[in-house]
Parts: sequence; C-alpha cells; structure tokens
Amino acid sequence: MYDVLIIGAGPGGMTAGIYASRGRLQTAILEKAATGGQAATTMEMENYPGFFKEATGPGVMGKFREHAEHFGTEFLRGEATELDLTGEIKKITTKKGETLTARSVILAPGAEPRSLGIKGEVRLRGKGVSYCATCDADFFEELDVIVVGNGDAAIEEAMYLTKFAENVTVIVIHDEGVLDCNKLSAERALKNPKIHWVWNSVLEEITGDELVEAAIIKNLKTGELSTLETNGVFFFVGTVPKTDFLKGAVALDEQGYILTNERMETNVPGVYAVGDARAKYLRQVITAAADGAIAAVTAERYLEGHIEGKRTPEEARKL
Repeated sequence: MYDVLIIGAGPGGMTAGIYASRGRLQTAILEKAATGGQAATTMEMENYPGFFKEATGPGVMGKFREHAEHFGTEFLRGEATELDLTGEIKKITTKKGETLTARSVILAPGAEPRSLGIKGEVRLRGKGVSYCATCDADFFEELDVIVVGNGDAAIEEAMYLTKFAENVTVIVIHDEGVLDCNKLSAERALKNPKIHWVWNSVLEEITGDELVEAAIIKNLKTGELSTLETNGVFFFVGTVPKTDFLKGAVALDEQGYILTNERMETNVPGVYAVGDARAKYLRQVITAAADGAIAAVTAERYLEGHIEGKRTPEEARKL
C-alpha cells in the first residue's frame, strides 16, 4: 500500500516523487522503460535552469532520479495495463499481473512525437533530427534546417527557427501557396525571406553518418527524387499521448490528453496528471517538473484527511 503511486518516470513523475517523499509519504514510481521519458532522448539540454554546461537529457534525468531516491522514492519496473481508480484505495494492475494499491495516483505517462517512419529518422534522432524548436533551435545557429509539416505548430516553429538558422526550408505536400495553418501565420511565413518552400513534396530519407548531412525529397507529382544538403530536420506533425490505457478511467480530450485543473486534479478524486500527457500549452521539462510539484502537494493535501500519524500538528501547520 502506497500513499502516492506515480505512473511514469519522466521529469514530471520524478519531481512529484521528490515532493511526495519529502512530505513523508510512502511513494513509488512505476516506470515502463528507461528513466527520463522523452527528455532522456535529448542529447543536449541547455534550457533547464542550472544545467546549461554540457548538459544532456540522460544526465539531467539521472540527477532527477538520484534526487528522488535520496528522499526515499521507490522505483518499480512495470507497465500499467488496468486501473481501478474508484474509491479511496486505487488499484493498478501491471502487464505481468501484479497488483499495486495506493491512496492516491499521479499519472505521468508522457507523450511522444508522431513519427513518420522515414528512413534515418530514428537513427539520427538527437543528432540533427529534432521535434522541438524551443529545445534545439540554438544548436543550428547560422546553419540550414528543414521543417516537415505545414500546420499551425509547424509554421510557428519554422518562424521561430529563423531567429537562429541561416535558412529554413519547409517541405509541403500541397500545391504552391497552400498551407494548413491559420491564414495570418501563413501570410507572415510566406513573406519571411529566410523561409524557403518545397511544394508538392514529401521527405523520403534522412542521410548522414554521425550527424544529419542531407535529406532526400520526393516530388509527389513527378516522382522525382532530389537531395538537399542540410544540418537538421525538424518534425512538427503532432504528438501522441501515451494514454490508451487510461480510456474510461479518467477524462481525456479529443486528442487523448488528460484533462486537469490548475492543481493537476483529474475528474477522479485522488488522481492527478502531470507532464506531456496532460492537456496544456507548453510541453517542456521545466513545465513537467512544475506539474509534478503541484500534483504532489495537491495529493498531500488530499491525503491529510485519509492518513493518520504521518506528521505532527506542528509539521502540518507548516504546509
């Protein structure tokens, strides 16, 4: 029986673990795969405060885990497949058939960039292939990059990349001048001299040895293949929340993201959600960590009415 069971060991989940454990709550994190989630796939991380010198995603996430373990957070290996979140005692069943019980649950399953399955995409991820301009744009200062996608997010991120890159080439499947983004963003992007367009085309392959060196582009009308030298490829074709196992357990929006209020509360009492799987404006390590801190404190307040003897009245008054 845990006071707080956290599903997911990304930055949001581990921060929740730190705060909950420091609050003297019996806390465990159930992790499906490697610690750190999507953040651990970023080879360089310069935008998390205090970690700008030679910071890597795996390195920073390792520090998160070390911090959580220092205060007593227990890390469990397993994949949650069934959840009974009704009542005061929550039950989580893992893929191996194990059942875990907890008085409160923090959901931190994360999300992942939508992959197009293009040859070279996975191999060169973090080596020139990126899914986040806010995270990685400054690594491409005065270099050439390609953007895949033409919706609101893709065009906004392409505009952002022009602050750093020498040239930004957007590959668009539509005819010349046709974009899926809003009209205002389209007008601004089409007028930007640093943005170049490849119409009626798709990305066929990304090439390079240790780093991205070029992209092979296919014209949809002629079938012709052409090679464009580039230093980076940014994909903006959406993200996919890892919430299939939560359907029917908590409220999700149309895209599958978990709905919460500002205190990270879901529609189920004693159940909270943090990080990239939550419906929110900005998905970054720092916002996931903020979510985790808020969720843990909210859970702590919730548990005050359900757990006796965890702290003295003097300790409770300090909360």
